[in-house]
Amino acid sequence: MTQPVSPPRDSADKVPSVNEAPAWRSLMFRADVRTLSLLGVLAALILIGGITKPDEFLDTRNLQLVLTQASVIGVVTVGMTFVITSGGIDLSVGAIVALASVWATTVATQEYGFAGILFTAVIVGVGCGLVNGLLIAYGGMVPFIATLAMLASARGLALQITDGRTQIVTVDGILDLGERDSYVLGVPPLVMVFAVVTIIGWLVLNRTTFGRRTVAVGGNAEAARLAGIDVRRQRLYLYLLSGLCCGIAAFLLIILSGSGQNTNGNLYELDAIAAAIIGGTLLSGGRGTITGSVLGVLIFTTITNIFALNNLQSDVQQIAKGAIIVAAVLVQRRTASTN
Repeated sequence: MTQPVSPPRDSADKVPSVNEAPAWRSLMFRADVRTLSLLGVLAALILIGGITKPDEFLDTRNLQLVLTQASVIGVVTVGMTFVITSGGIDLSVGAIVALASVWATTVATQEYGFAGILFTAVIVGVGCGLVNGLLIAYGGMVPFIATLAMLASARGLALQITDGRTQIVTVDGILDLGERDSYVLGVPPLVMVFAVVTIIGWLVLNRTTFGRRTVAVGGNAEAARLAGIDVRRQRLYLYLLSGLCCGIAAFLLIILSGSGQNTNGNLYELDAIAAAIIGGTLLSGGRGTITGSVLGVLIFTTITNIFALNNLQSDVQQIAKGAIIVAAVLVQRRTASTN
């Protein structure tokens, strides 16, 4: 008797062999390799700094300075990571930081003390993020154009507010946070704020529905819409989040510098995008990593510090950053083509 022949199975129905690793394990392995690679780069930079300028680079004050400087751009990068993961971009983060810092340090604002400066910085950041989000999510504007317009507008408004002058902070509560007496176990307050923002960002991206929706929108916006996700509202929330991070970063910068200037946040958009990309966040969206972004920030800040200690000009630093960005994107493209 002839046995019935079963139809060939589709590749989607293929039963994995015993030795075949699950897809999630492969993804975790790649993520671990990226993290270890970034840690290796950071360790190599620390070694270079220790060899070239051992007394200056390894000094406790210098290491505290590196972490403090990383904190400001690091908070911005956390927000940028969410935006890029969703498939967007925000070129206005540096200008928003500048606008928030000068608006929060006007004489009228300082009359309300510590709370007035903090509230103003955050509100200005969120307000700019709201405008970006509305233009992109509901106005149908391309993120590049909308945030570029915000960059120009915020820079112009910051210049108008300051009239090109530096606004000095006179509130004791703000100035005290920048002093070494405010350090907790040798850790500056700005670094502790950065750590809290990083932890919250990691939890939101990896352990909440909001994070899963962000990844879904970045991976395939139309599929996310068909799955019931309000894509426009999600994008609005993401730019609000980016604006919030800019407001917090502006407040940290006010503490660090004790002033507000229209030149604050210069090229922050480059540093934030670069840190997110070399950290493993896909520029095309659909994948983001807060841990990688933080390591990217530390790598760039360490490079800047080493260059400064060795009296290398700032244009060399920018060339090096540009080369790192190109290399990171090429690696991402190669990795994507082999998966």
